[in-house]
Amino acid sequence: MTVLVIGGAGYIGSHTARALRRAGHEVIVFDNLSTGHEFLVSGFELVKGDVLDRPALARVLSRADAIMHFAAFAYVGESVTNPQKYFRNNVEGGLSLLNAALEAGVKKIIFSSTCAVYGVPAKVPIAEDIPRQPVNPYGVSKLFFEQALEAYDRAYGFRYASLRYFNAAGADAGGQTGEMHDPESHLIPLALSAAAGHGSELQVFGSDYPTPDGTCVRDYIHVTDLADAHVKALDHLSAGKSSFAANVGTGSGNSVQEVIRMIEDVTGKRVPHKIGPRRPGDPPALVADPRKAQELLQWKASRSLRDIVATAWKWMQSRSKTEAAS
Repeated sequence: MTVLVIGGAGYIGSHTARALRRAGHEVIVFDNLSTGHEFLVSGFELVKGDVLDRPALARVLSRADAIMHFAAFAYVGESVTNPQKYFRNNVEGGLSLLNAALEAGVKKIIFSSTCAVYGVPAKVPIAEDIPRQPVNPYGVSKLFFEQALEAYDRAYGFRYASLRYFNAAGADAGGQTGEMHDPESHLIPLALSAAAGHGSELQVFGSDYPTPDGTCVRDYIHVTDLADAHVKALDHLSAGKSSFAANVGTGSGNSVQEVIRMIEDVTGKRVPHKIGPRRPGDPPALVADPRKAQELLQWKASRSLRDIVATAWKWMQSRSKTEAAS
């Protein structure tokens, strides 16, 4: 099968492109490279284009059997200060892609959604049947696209899988691709950078949450496990089975302090950090109930927090050597 990976030069998209290839699929990457990196998809066909460019989409969709959609802006804070940017790309761009796909007759899509569609959950672990009440424009933009997919399924038979991610982390075990955000906002790469002495000390936001050690708890899933879930979702839709939305997480959480201790254990280096006040809107705990994805897709996250940290550390070290040599 030929899969068009929209936003495939980014962090999760580039890992998924490799997972698709391992599963025997042909891959076409479509990316405007605004946040992606061309070298992350070296060896893949790359079509440079934007999701708002319908003619460009039409040309490449004519060769595709299915779509995986990763092309979204994903900084929560920025979505609050610049919602126009998020609604234009994540909503208008998403509709542009859906309509171009409909015209091309490509009616299978796996969507990169998020646990942000739930907002602040009433209970943890989070199951898919709780109300979707996002609290920021980023979450709203993702929920809009989920609802568009639901409507297109009912009206046009457009089959979809909305995979609601928790905290993707780690890197490809072979060192071919990893996390490269600018600016970086994720805990694990920031803590590794602090341990390596490459950046400032790590800022820990809050130590008085109702959690075992007072710091926020999150469900960290290895990006390779996440990529494998996308391939399983494609298999599900290709078998003619129904559309669905499902959480993609491990079902267990780790606190900020636990992550710091794991990084210190794996790297042998201290993570300099400073504890400050809470960030507005940060829930104490976000942990997936992943049973639906496990049952529907016969998929389960298999990599541990140690695997996440070890692969991310290996990736950071390899990038440092590459940058030093260039």
